[in-house]
Amino acid sequence: MLTVNMLLSVFFLPGVFADYCQNKPVGISITAPKEIEALSGSCLEIPCSFKTLRQFDSRRHTNGVWMKNDTDFSSDPSVVIFHSSRSVNKYPLNITGNLRERNCTTLFPDLNTSYTDKYFFRVENGPFRTTACADPLQIKVKDSPWSPSINVPSDLKEHQSVTVTCSAFTPCPHSPPQLTWTLQQDSLRQTEKNTERTFTTKIQENITLSDTHDGYNITCSARYPVIGGSKTAETEVTLSVSYAPRNTSASISPSGLVSAGSWVELSCSSRAKPPPRFTWFRNSKDGAINVSVEKVYGLNATEGGEFYCVATNDLGTETSSEVPLEINGDQNLLFDILF
Repeated sequence: MLTVNMLLSVFFLPGVFADYCQNKPVGISITAPKEIEALSGSCLEIPCSFKTLRQFDSRRHTNGVWMKNDTDFSSDPSVVIFHSSRSVNKYPLNITGNLRERNCTTLFPDLNTSYTDKYFFRVENGPFRTTACADPLQIKVKDSPWSPSINVPSDLKEHQSVTVTCSAFTPCPHSPPQLTWTLQQDSLRQTEKNTERTFTTKIQENITLSDTHDGYNITCSARYPVIGGSKTAETEVTLSVSYAPRNTSASISPSGLVSAGSWVELSCSSRAKPPPRFTWFRNSKDGAINVSVEKVYGLNATEGGEFYCVATNDLGTETSSEVPLEINGDQNLLFDILF
């Protein structure tokens, strides 16, 4: 019993760092992103909360400590970059969370690439002082901003009403990126908290699709404010919209009068997505007769008539105007009969 009491006295003695990581410490764990990226010249908010053993007393004054790269501050005090009790710190951080409520959310106001490293959080609550050695936070500071993401529903069809969203990673909700795009500029902008407590800035626009949207390019730009200016990245997507046949027309080659028995080709064209199926019809006294299911219908001209084509896909059907097939031999035969 004496040995156990002595060990407990040492563990909770103020100012004694008895929970080095290599000693498999217990006493505190933090909930925060394992890895997070930041933009040089901008700010970064670290969402952070912690859990402790029963020795934590919310009635006592509590300090938060951030260490960089290492936890052994007794051997190297320079690893401590921030201590909430100090008026001057190595890094000008700000713990915005209420430590007594176990909220260690921290704001890095101005980062540069030298901030890229591993960070450890420590809490000092009266005699209870411990470091979250098992929960390091990796911060990566980059010079280039993140390209925004454009979200468009799949399988787009004409007449469909869809919501298009452009979103950008927001490491610091106090200074969110400005989003602009080639859709309407009055789109609503909002910054949302994700399930992992990081933030995303979004703009959205509802559009009703038509065939003119097929091949339309949407470009979205994210401009991040930084010290001395801004940094911008953009993303572009091309819409692929399915639509029913448009501008369906029929043509004949050769045009005009043709000799009896000569070869004639009837061609059907239509603008559609997916590409249409074509059906050819010939008018007769008994009604329309289906004569071909090809885009180009070739035949030996033995008798005249009127032809038209129908273009069809899964979204609709369109019929062309009629084209006449006129055979020169028919007129010669009529001339012989009359005279």
